[in-house]
Amino acid sequence: MRQEIERAVNDLLEAELTAFFGYDPYARSGWNSGNSRIGAYYRKTEIQVPRDRNGMFHQHTLPDYKQHSDVLESMIIKLYSKGVTTREIADLIEKMYGSHYSAGQVSNISKQMVQAYHKRSLSDKFFCVYLDATYLPLRRQTFEREAVYIAIGMRQPLVAAYPKAHFQRCLVHVMRNICAKVRVDDREAVMNDFKQIHQQINKADAVKILHDFYAKWGKLYSHVVRNLKAIEADMLVFYNYPKQIRTSIYSTNMIESFNNIVKRKAKPKAEFPTEQSLDTFIGIQALSYNDRYFNRIHKGFGQVQDTLESYFD
Repeated sequence: MRQEIERAVNDLLEAELTAFFGYDPYARSGWNSGNSRIGAYYRKTEIQVPRDRNGMFHQHTLPDYKQHSDVLESMIIKLYSKGVTTREIADLIEKMYGSHYSAGQVSNISKQMVQAYHKRSLSDKFFCVYLDATYLPLRRQTFEREAVYIAIGMRQPLVAAYPKAHFQRCLVHVMRNICAKVRVDDREAVMNDFKQIHQQINKADAVKILHDFYAKWGKLYSHVVRNLKAIEADMLVFYNYPKQIRTSIYSTNMIESFNNIVKRKAKPKAEFPTEQSLDTFIGIQALSYNDRYFNRIHKGFGQVQDTLESYFD
């Protein structure tokens, strides 16, 4: 079957070149025409593509090799992002396309895509940058679950690069920390009081509610109140911005949805053997997520777009 297909495709390519020249092979009308056949070059599965001396002939029977490679590489990235192993991807591609890719080649293609992703240029205008970490299994000298920062950024470097930037603590994380440090019998009451902080009309009212929280629970849970006072300056920053986007600012729900995707895709893997393999895996997930949500406008941001753009004037 393969030989018959090769013969048919070769005949089509020769017919294309004949139509391009406007005369049959060896016909007198082609003599001294300024261009002629000069053999062929070979493609996979022994397809020979005829060539003209001047390089003007472009066949349309088969897609260009680069286009074919791009399709395969795109397929590799999509399969890898779904958690398929490099060896399984190599086997699938050979069965589907007849192109041989080793597990090492599949791995290298994935690494190159992620390296390009790391080196991409970024805009100099960001209204919100979300920072969070998720824990994934990684083997170094020993096997441990390590924190992977989805966006890496420490306060001091950010202040140096963006001196006018404000910092908002994720209140969902703050509430989780409080829950872990109070008695089970008190949790509902403590949480109900604390939730009032982000449900006020303005910052002044929120500050009053927070200080009332300190007074009510300070004697029973002094360590909780002490920790809250230490981060108070970063807890109510979201009130400085339009109410339509406040809920998006005071929690990291958006980035946690991505963390859940990463954990779900990593679940079939017992561990990542190297830091490079983990970096490649995270990078591929980020590329796949960006492709899916590139044009998405997060809740509330579209309603206040003009206001947000004025911050960069």
